[in-house]
Amino acid sequence: MQHRSPKLLEDVRDAAAFIHDVTSGRTLDEYEGDRLLRQAVERNFEIIGEAVKRLAQHDPQTASKIGDHTQIIAFRNVLIHGYDLVDHALVWSVIENQIPSLLHDVEALLNA
Repeated sequence: MQHRSPKLLEDVRDAAAFIHDVTSGRTLDEYEGDRLLRQAVERNFEIIGEAVKRLAQHDPQTASKIGDHTQIIAFRNVLIHGYDLVDHALVWSVIENQIPSLLHDVEALLNA
């Protein structure tokens, strides 16, 4: 693992844990109706995507151990550049189905 990698992985873990914590026990309807929550979650997805992008540039071997790391970067790009195209149901699906596995992958890398 390259010397910058642990910091980038910590950034991913922190942002993913934030998303998990603020959405826990919430529903898609609540998410859609709460602009502040949506914007906080989207910002943290942007951080995750940027950190994974930097990790892929500087340490592709470590980045490859994060499931769907290229999709994470692509999702970040949609949130930033296609802000008017964001599908809240898709974001909610990523929260429910991808954040737990992302946290697992990052924890495993940090504890290796």
